[in-house]
Amino acid sequence: MNYAIDHIASLPLALRLASFIGLAVITHLFVIVIRHFANYILARKPSKQYQKLGSLFTLTTSCIIFALYFFSVGFIFQEFGISLSAYLASATIVGLAIGFGLQGVVQDVVTGLTFIFSDLIDVGDLVEISTQTGVVKAITMRFIELENAMGAVVFIPNRTINNIINYPRGYVRCIVDVTLRGDEEQKQQIESIASQLTLTIKQQFPGILIATPSVEGRIILNPSKEILRIKFRIWPNRGQPIETTFFQELTAKLQSIDPDYKQWMIAISYEVEERKTVKYKALPWR
Repeated sequence: MNYAIDHIASLPLALRLASFIGLAVITHLFVIVIRHFANYILARKPSKQYQKLGSLFTLTTSCIIFALYFFSVGFIFQEFGISLSAYLASATIVGLAIGFGLQGVVQDVVTGLTFIFSDLIDVGDLVEISTQTGVVKAITMRFIELENAMGAVVFIPNRTINNIINYPRGYVRCIVDVTLRGDEEQKQQIESIASQLTLTIKQQFPGILIATPSVEGRIILNPSKEILRIKFRIWPNRGQPIETTFFQELTAKLQSIDPDYKQWMIAISYEVEERKTVKYKALPWR
């Protein structure tokens, strides 16, 4: 190492400057290769946790590249008689001035690091942030990227995030219980009408559903009451079409075969459905 430094110091000014620039560029290219290789390895990992590790690695390499060029410029100035300590001092003052002007960016980065090192949200979670609801696609240093029910990607600056609603099960379940009444033939008619109308909901309101609705079948609550249970897996706050259009159409069709069928015989409720959890290997900071 000392031999290399002494050799560079013995070169003419132009060659010394070219050496500094060349070393910086070669190191930069080496860091880029390492970054792409690491991103390739992390992309093949099924664990959502590795997405956070990828964000942290990107930040680290960016800091390394910045420091590399920062000190390279300092060494070049030193060749023109500017003290390296004076350069560092002036750069600190300029950095503070820029920092005051870019407080929002700094806040974004600090908040992004908080998300990376904490378990507040994870890639793939269904969340509601700043009135925007969607699935987390990426956690970066400046933005949280969400994909909403319409398939649009929403970028939310980290500094604007005040509260987060996390739906750990991945969706909200809307349950419709249809009362079965009359003889067996009438019950079968009610079941058939409800099942057929359920199948049209996905075609009529595709933006509210996360999965195809399912007819769970008959449930006997007590000897005098039997219901048909229907489940809708929906996006948060998207249950209005079920509460209005589906409810009204179903009530009208059932009243056409049974004039005594009442609206209260159709009950709509919401329940968070548990999803299977997958255990992942802990990351280095866990």
